[in-house]
Amino acid sequence: MSTAILTGQPVPGSSIEGDLRSLGFDVRVAADAADAERLVAEAPCEQRVALVDARFVGHVHALRLGLTDPRFSLAALPGAVTAQPDGRVTLTRALARENSAGGGTAVAVDSLPDRIVTALADDGADVHHPELGSLVAAVPTDPQARNEARQAVADVDDEAVRLKSAVKSRDGFFTTHFISPYSRYLARWCARRGLTPNQVTTASLITALIAAACAATGTRGGFVAAGVLLIASFVLDCTDGQLARYSLQYSTLGAWLDATFDRAKEYAYYAGLALGAARGGDDVWALALGAMVLQTCRHVVDFSFNEANHDATANTSPTAALSDKLDSVGWTVWVRRMIVLPIGERWAMIAVLTAVTTPRITFYVLLVGCAFAATYTTAGRVLRSLTRKARRTDRAAGALADLADNGPLASLVARATRARLGAPLLVAAAGTAVLAVSLFSGVTWAPVAGAFVYTVTAGQALYRPLKGALDWLVPPLFRAAEYGTVLILAAKADVNGALPAAFGLVAAVAYHHYDTVYRIRGNAGAPPAWLVRAVGGQEGRTLLVTVLAAALTAAQFTVTLTVLAVAVALVVLVESIRFWVSAGAPAVHDEGEPA
Repeated sequence: MSTAILTGQPVPGSSIEGDLRSLGFDVRVAADAADAERLVAEAPCEQRVALVDARFVGHVHALRLGLTDPRFSLAALPGAVTAQPDGRVTLTRALARENSAGGGTAVAVDSLPDRIVTALADDGADVHHPELGSLVAAVPTDPQARNEARQAVADVDDEAVRLKSAVKSRDGFFTTHFISPYSRYLARWCARRGLTPNQVTTASLITALIAAACAATGTRGGFVAAGVLLIASFVLDCTDGQLARYSLQYSTLGAWLDATFDRAKEYAYYAGLALGAARGGDDVWALALGAMVLQTCRHVVDFSFNEANHDATANTSPTAALSDKLDSVGWTVWVRRMIVLPIGERWAMIAVLTAVTTPRITFYVLLVGCAFAATYTTAGRVLRSLTRKARRTDRAAGALADLADNGPLASLVARATRARLGAPLLVAAAGTAVLAVSLFSGVTWAPVAGAFVYTVTAGQALYRPLKGALDWLVPPLFRAAEYGTVLILAAKADVNGALPAAFGLVAAVAYHHYDTVYRIRGNAGAPPAWLVRAVGGQEGRTLLVTVLAAALTAAQFTVTLTVLAVAVALVVLVESIRFWVSAGAPAVHDEGEPA
């Protein structure tokens, strides 16, 4: 149990002790600053500790936001400050300095917690101050001010504020208008019954997998059930994040589950649709794999652009200014959010098409929609990059290099070749073009030669930091090259099982790339070098697949792809699970663009 130390005796009629206990705090009362320092020292080191002015008047949810959010080592709001175990030393040092300066005198003169916050700021400590909005948090110094504060508390329904803040501030049209109006109440229902966000996330995954199984039956009833269950899975997917925000139940494991399960659910559903179509005599595995490749490449474009620009200096452009101007016109905001086909719109479209049409039509519409969305977003980002005068940091260049996922072969080429072929993006594009031509040449060993050239250019592309205006396009170009190679060669094998095996391989590699993204977002760096070497790097896998396709029969190639898919999946999953369940893994909570 966390410990809250009230600095002074509570004012008669105050609810502060009961409010703190309702939030899970063991409440102690300090007579003066010296006593507060003693009680902080006596509190168990592995627990959170908070200092709260006994005169505090405010909403319970304001206290919840300021004192219980697990994402921040140090946090404060007017009249209160808190520290998690990793922030205890900093808090204790500031408190000791205040006692030394004030001689441990009585704390009734002014607010000790507020003085501590000022001392922490002077030390350069990173103290989180939650956005309270209409919520009240104050330390009245006289009866009139106390009455005014209490009236302000009574005038605002903090439960309504809490429910509203449980919803993402930025989300898609379908989610905002068709899911969140009731899913927030489902989140509250879950909170009141002790359910955790991880349990809801798992329920969402199970529901989506059942939907995929229904789609795999290939019957009209199965397709209808699949569409309904996919929407139900999305409702739960929204609920888990809203539950986390409503109850402030953030966790590292929850962040990982939420980040990865969305992709697992969607791609498993693609596989279910392909299996269902096959039962009806229609082979759409190439379309399913194409949809997964396109969607993954879209995400890599998003990730690479954001990583390249989130800390860039002079980060302005006429295109960005136009976008901001359009955002001031309400209807354009929703149109622009819808045409990029975020997860809500995309899943709703897939669910409806599954129920009323065929898997082939579903994939055709999905591919066209995603292709348009990818063209729109990528073109806008290219224009922004060309028109802004931004200087990218070493961190951004390092993140792009990690997202590129070059392996030992590309590294060897970069060290061994002295000649520099040109700008990174042009070199990468040239190598990709050579690979693409070789794949469609019709000559058995041509793809191997093309992959060899591609390997050389992949190494050359990263010979210098990726700080050019459009160098953020290098990682998505590499993703398209690798995934496209697997797709084309599996389709050319023209035997049963080749495309499903390719689907499994691309899914395993895509998981590795998503895992890299979320580690970088959590400031934990890229996956360890041994893992990249173990799975070959993107250029090594591309070259290996072309060699296998040329050297083996179609049936042997299918078996080998399956074995490779299983091997890659096992290696990346074991390392990913080890990392994300470890105590040192970061908590990544995506509140940005809808995926």
